[in-house]
Amino acid sequence: MRTITHIVIHCTASPQHWGVTELMHEFKAKGWKAPGYHYAITQDGIIHQLHPLDLVANGVKGHNEHSIHVAWVGGIDRRGKGIDNRTLPQREALHHIVDSLLSRYPQAKVVGHRDLSPDTNGDGKVTADEWVKLCPCFEVGEEFSK
Repeated sequence: MRTITHIVIHCTASPQHWGVTELMHEFKAKGWKAPGYHYAITQDGIIHQLHPLDLVANGVKGHNEHSIHVAWVGGIDRRGKGIDNRTLPQREALHHIVDSLLSRYPQAKVVGHRDLSPDTNGDGKVTADEWVKLCPCFEVGEEFSK
């Protein structure tokens, strides 16, 4: 069994109407052997398990071995700019799955993908100017404080 230290929240940076078929096609097109997420939440709030929790997913390079990855479908506007466009059912489902995972892995820290960006100035905090990506397009630390 893997030791889980992080629950990483993502957005798919895709149209909100995408489903599991489109996501899996995207992973395959990237040449990945495993999906990028263990769970994906579609706009209707349905939580889809894409990958077994005991296997590593391709969520954040260098942070996958001890992480579980959860994504909500969406995260971009019509021009491809990052935006928090989660539906109410997605928000509720995200809280449900995170609570469930925390009950199973109480030691895990809930973070956003961007929070795992390198701390380039070495001040101990990853700030907006250091983010490699906007994902998941909202402040995970504020929404999911333990």
